[in-house]
Amino acid sequence: MSDPLFKGVIPALITPFLAGAVDEQAFVALVERQIAGGVHGLVPVGTTGETATLSHDEHRRVVELAVKTAAGRVPVIAGAGSNSTREAIELVRHAKTIGADAALVVTPYYNRPSQEGLYAHYAAINEAVQLPVLVYNVPGRTSVDISDATLARLSKLPNIVGVKDATGDMVRATVQRITCGDDWVMLSGDDPTALGYMAHGGHGCISVTANVAPEQCASFYNAALAGDWLAARAWQDRLVRLHRALFTDASPAPTKFALASLGLCDEAVRLPIAPASEASRAEVLAAIREVGVV
Repeated sequence: MSDPLFKGVIPALITPFLAGAVDEQAFVALVERQIAGGVHGLVPVGTTGETATLSHDEHRRVVELAVKTAAGRVPVIAGAGSNSTREAIELVRHAKTIGADAALVVTPYYNRPSQEGLYAHYAAINEAVQLPVLVYNVPGRTSVDISDATLARLSKLPNIVGVKDATGDMVRATVQRITCGDDWVMLSGDDPTALGYMAHGGHGCISVTANVAPEQCASFYNAALAGDWLAARAWQDRLVRLHRALFTDASPAPTKFALASLGLCDEAVRLPIAPASEASRAEVLAAIREVGVV
């Protein structure tokens, strides 16, 4: 693959709240900050966007705002997953209707389908909607791990174009690069290990840290994409404390606190996520200073 459409750093955007509702003004400003910082794409309403506690109307509205604000400057990959295949198809169809460039579809959670069920789930989406789909594999949250063999099968379908891999398993990147073909898009879903993932042939990362440090993350991924591993490693060293700090409490509470400390939005989260602890706040502030975010 010479130049994949989906590459580099693609922030998994938070959804800011104010007085219990989506803060649309803050969300638009955050999108503009990301684009100005040089990110390579946007993911609204993923896990970091608290999609589990958004209503369907809120979910659709946030995707629409992301697409409208981006206005074609960077691709938008809409979160569109569900553990109901029918509902996932509806969300992917909406993403296509409002002009998203792709959909990010998490492996069905809680009902723990078999590998054949996982294949059938994505095959049904592939058949129903003509929009690029990235498979989101995050077994730590879903209790199901889509196998490399199943991904190889899915890679043969025209609309299943790649994976967001949050397993932290570097070997899988190599296996998928070999078995899924040159056009298979490989994005990490784990900031701390994304340097290794890129070295194994990955194309980028759907990142939590980029919410807080878009310019620094963009510099890191630009170096990695250019094969400048010494520069990429230097950026990794500078960012790693922040990568870890943003998961010192249930995500996205530390990320929202970080953004609130920068004056960019309220730190409100929705239950069952609780606000970041005092220890988490202290570590986040120290990490922000270390990275040099202002």
